[in-house]
Amino acid sequence: MDKLQAMTSFVRIVEAGSLTGAAARLGTSLASVVRSLAALESVLGVRLLNRTTRRIALTDEGREYYERCRRLLAEIEDVEAALCDRRATPVGRLALTAPVMFGRLHVAPVAIDFMQRYPGVRVELALLDRIVDLIDEGIDLAVRIGPLPDSSFVAMPLGSTRRVVCASPEFLARHGVPARPADLAGKPCVRFSGLGRSLNWDFGDSSDDATKSRRRGAEGARVTVGESFVTNQVDTALAACAAGLGYGRFLAYQVRDALVRGALVRVLEAHEPPPVPVHLVCPHSRLLSSRVRTFIDHAAPLLRARLADGSAN
Repeated sequence: MDKLQAMTSFVRIVEAGSLTGAAARLGTSLASVVRSLAALESVLGVRLLNRTTRRIALTDEGREYYERCRRLLAEIEDVEAALCDRRATPVGRLALTAPVMFGRLHVAPVAIDFMQRYPGVRVELALLDRIVDLIDEGIDLAVRIGPLPDSSFVAMPLGSTRRVVCASPEFLARHGVPARPADLAGKPCVRFSGLGRSLNWDFGDSSDDATKSRRRGAEGARVTVGESFVTNQVDTALAACAAGLGYGRFLAYQVRDALVRGALVRVLEAHEPPPVPVHLVCPHSRLLSSRVRTFIDHAAPLLRARLADGSAN
């Protein structure tokens, strides 16, 4: 048995989710893939996959072996790449994901510019206001906004944005401009569910010194607000807020255009909580293809510049 070929076949089975899909990716027959898997399991003395007529699933031993095979095969690819021209033009599929509005405003223009420079790369950009499992969904890179959980993923800081409270001029004329977070208690609020389900809004230090408050980023008040309108689409939440249905809490980049147009007014700026970090995340640095590395080198400085110029704060 060719052990390297068998390992490659096994990894392709897991990635494709089926024996038939792996055969198509490898350009071989289904029977050949079945024999390769059976021989590998026989040599190892363990079952790697549980197979039914409808699906396959990794066993515990299979999951561990899959991760190690991926790393080993990636190292082999790196060794081969080191013997080739490092300036080779990147080609192939590049899968990205980002929150919907941040992706539309900031990631999409950067990705389009990248494709214009490297037309051999096919970018798939999934804009989703949910946490995507990068490995299970085959994603190369993700933009994550918010604190990151401990994991083996590699995270590159891009900058930060802020959680801001806004309302329409007409709503403020009727209800008044809040002077402190407690003024929002029980008041009608528009909620974008992508920022969480809680009706408790946290604020920073309630000191009158706004500069000191921002610098310290201290814990402040937690206010339970009312609820007038809830949606999972940020554009809809912004429209409802601009229509005067209540106060709204958004990330700063989401309301920037509405603030410039005067459709919304930012309130309680001195009481905003500490900035929210923004990262570019990938599953593992040692598994990066040349196209992923090239995109990181291209995109990270541009996204940092966009976050630093005030367009997201």
